[in-house]
Amino acid sequence: MEKLRENLVVSFGNPLLDIVAIVDNEFLEKYNLRPDNAILAKDEHMVLYKDLVEKYNPNYMAGGAAQNTLRVCQWILQKPKVTTFFGCVGKDNYANILEEKAIQDGLNVRYQYTVDAPTGTCAVLISNGHRSLCANLAAATQFNMEHFEKPENQELWKNATYFYISGFFLAVNANIVKQVARHAYESKNTFIMNLSASFVVQQFKESLMDLMPYVSILFGNEDEVRLFAREFNWHTKDLRVIGQKLMTLEKANCEDVRIVIITQGPQPVLVFEGCTIREFPVQKLNPEQIVDTTAAGDAFVGGFLAQYIQNKAMDTCISCGIWAASQIIQRIGCTFEGKPSFRE
Repeated sequence: MEKLRENLVVSFGNPLLDIVAIVDNEFLEKYNLRPDNAILAKDEHMVLYKDLVEKYNPNYMAGGAAQNTLRVCQWILQKPKVTTFFGCVGKDNYANILEEKAIQDGLNVRYQYTVDAPTGTCAVLISNGHRSLCANLAAATQFNMEHFEKPENQELWKNATYFYISGFFLAVNANIVKQVARHAYESKNTFIMNLSASFVVQQFKESLMDLMPYVSILFGNEDEVRLFAREFNWHTKDLRVIGQKLMTLEKANCEDVRIVIITQGPQPVLVFEGCTIREFPVQKLNPEQIVDTTAAGDAFVGGFLAQYIQNKAMDTCISCGIWAASQIIQRIGCTFEGKPSFRE
């Protein structure tokens, strides 16, 4: 068993500053946004951020799906720099806030800085306990091969054992994701992928399918995997059938069995591993305890990873993921304090 060490996990993602506010349904309708959905901002959404700041009193928090996952993972591990994060930010105050928070939470931050765009932001709109995300990636889209190939960065990511990629990063640089995936396969290490959002499945389905042979663990929620099935004409909405088909898609390493994990909000987590399908009930919370579901999925993966990289049993990995998600949804944003109380 490999001990916890620096740079054990490497992730590439979009570092975003979350602008979090509780809004009414009229605000969502004004910008054609839906609860429990995530989109990339279009031209008509650019005024949304100014509108949000003027009408509401938002909180500013470190965000970005992959970065959130690593922050939760680090919180549970209580050992700095086990995870390394790559992404691109602007040279501005938002970037300073993001970097300070990420380092404080234990990440080894390897940001690329650009003068060509401001740090990315994500409007996190909470209504009736549900969340709608509208991300303006801005600088996050500028992450390039030059930064990726710097010798000091290559040394870091090539020496990792676990690679975690959020589907959102396919909108930035699918070629880098493919390189990382191939490296994980060639070095007999673990490549972990999250579908992340419906638009990722729709807009990048070919890239996702290209990556599948290298994916050792695949995460997705019920909407994302059902959409995946629809995009590839599987003619079923049955999560058990879809999970099994995802698990048995071609694998580059025939000896490596893909694990598929499907979350369903308050319904049980489905785990497809080998010949088994298992259900794990989630922790039940009263409606008044649920404050913000924004980072529930990110936190679930963070909790899972914290145990998986220590070679813990699958039951423990899933239980920790469920526990982490239950903690995060009782607070605004992906935030936590004190030491984690998870017990195996």
